[in-house]
Amino acid sequence: MDKKNYFQKKVNAIEVSDKKPVSVLLEEMANTGFQGKKLGEIVNVWENMIRDENTVILLGYAGSLSTTGQWKIIKWLIENRFIDILVSTGANISEDIVEAMGFSYWQGDHKENDIDLFHSDLNRYYDVYGKESDYMEMTEMIADFYMSSLRQNHPYSSREILSMFGQWLLKKGINSIVATAAKHNVPVFCPAIVDSPYGDAGLIAKSKNFNLIIDNMKDYIEFMRLSERAKDTGVIYIGGGVPKDFIQLFAVTADLLYADRNVPGRKGITRREGVKEKWENYYPHKYAIQISSDLPQWGGLSGCTFEEAMSWGKESADALKAQCYCDATIALPIVSHALNERIKKRPAIPDFSGAFSN
Repeated sequence: MDKKNYFQKKVNAIEVSDKKPVSVLLEEMANTGFQGKKLGEIVNVWENMIRDENTVILLGYAGSLSTTGQWKIIKWLIENRFIDILVSTGANISEDIVEAMGFSYWQGDHKENDIDLFHSDLNRYYDVYGKESDYMEMTEMIADFYMSSLRQNHPYSSREILSMFGQWLLKKGINSIVATAAKHNVPVFCPAIVDSPYGDAGLIAKSKNFNLIIDNMKDYIEFMRLSERAKDTGVIYIGGGVPKDFIQLFAVTADLLYADRNVPGRKGITRREGVKEKWENYYPHKYAIQISSDLPQWGGLSGCTFEEAMSWGKESADALKAQCYCDATIALPIVSHALNERIKKRPAIPDFSGAFSN
């Protein structure tokens, strides 16, 4: 048996120097170890997928990160088309609107007396405070949008609602994430949309005899049909949860929408060995990035590794991938600044015009 070569790449110690660009520092970190190495690899993989002219980039944006000052980074990614499709929690694409409306979040203390905060009109997001009155102003505004712009008893996908809402916000000068996405024709999906102010606004509308219908199956069909417009895919997960699972399924269930189990115009992996019938085809992601503080040993999808995902056909066996176990509020600002230094313009941008005309 051939002996494995364990001496292929040396660890390079980082030297401190004046005016070192963030992108250079991360390149050096990629030659070190532990999670610093992984953070450096994240930038390298993301840069590769941006420069790949045949790749559609999907971003999963989980948790409640917009309250921590991350939402303008997501806007920047959309404006530069460093992502093509956004799948988010409802929190992340509603709580940013609070600041876009002119209100604020406040730095706080995770050890503060929470009963006192409750009586002071404050909600706590670990060590960030937000005013409940501001939150309700935002929620009431979403309800106003529903009642002024949507049809009663008509089944809408989350993508339809968020696209129309983004255009509505643009006219009001409220430049939130969904407004920016609408301006740049980036589809936004929110599979668990009612678990957020969007659902609360639906209750407010219902109290005023307006009946909103959100069709999850329509959402799923619209999302999976986008597979027809992708030769290859790259995925980025900021956190995990529903956005990650929704995007991962893009690789393994889009074919179920077609009677012959083939996505038109795409070549996938035909079937698993040992399976007698051709149940489905697989279109594994070519690139994959994850920034998460969740761990794999608990069995949850949020911490699930890309290696485990290969058993499902979700990631390619030779995928260019990087997984960094890190707080996204540390990693995302650093990575985005490195991308800004390395890439001034994306060479090719996928066009989704007409994708939802039916």
